[in-house]
Amino acid sequence: MADLRYTLVADGGSDQVLLPILGWLLRQVFPQHAFTPQFADTRSHRTPDNSLQNRLFVALDRYPCNLLFVHRDAEDQPPQKRYDEINAALQAISGVPPSVCVVPIRMTEAWLLFDEKALRQAAGNPNGRQPINRVPPAQVERHTDPKKHLYEQLERASELSGRHLKNFRKRLPQCVYRLATLIEDFTPLQQLSAFQSLEASLRRLAF
Repeated sequence: MADLRYTLVADGGSDQVLLPILGWLLRQVFPQHAFTPQFADTRSHRTPDNSLQNRLFVALDRYPCNLLFVHRDAEDQPPQKRYDEINAALQAISGVPPSVCVVPIRMTEAWLLFDEKALRQAAGNPNGRQPINRVPPAQVERHTDPKKHLYEQLERASELSGRHLKNFRKRLPQCVYRLATLIEDFTPLQQLSAFQSLEASLRRLAF
């Protein structure tokens, strides 16, 4: 079994939540390989040129890898525009390893809204009774603000109030990452157009 490294270059630090999702998908597509994840945190290497091309250059220098994932949320832009931006930046750099675009239709958080059990565990209250408004996978690409919704559901699941809730809100980014690690099966995401594109791109690669 070959041990390969993959690097994720993302929009921001909170997008580390993609690593467990990508790890799961890699195990489905390449079960014969073991993959070591790397998150390219380029914030400590800010330069006057903060373009995607420059961030990719820094990431590849600091986090050499066998496979590169480049993330951009589509948000209010057509997904194809993001794909074009990523591919243009990659083509401007020499020596780029096999690369795959990761372009959720809205935001990364939309891919974490479907698992109620994991959400309650991430909130630290696995046996809670407060109703949770999870979003079925088929609907997450139409959700206008998945990050806000996810935060609200984590707060509801915690069943905290007052000072305890205030302190919990400070930990919400950590809770979101924990949620990603607690979800054992991301198969429901395979019905999403953005996830299908991601998986198809991976299956076109050969290792």
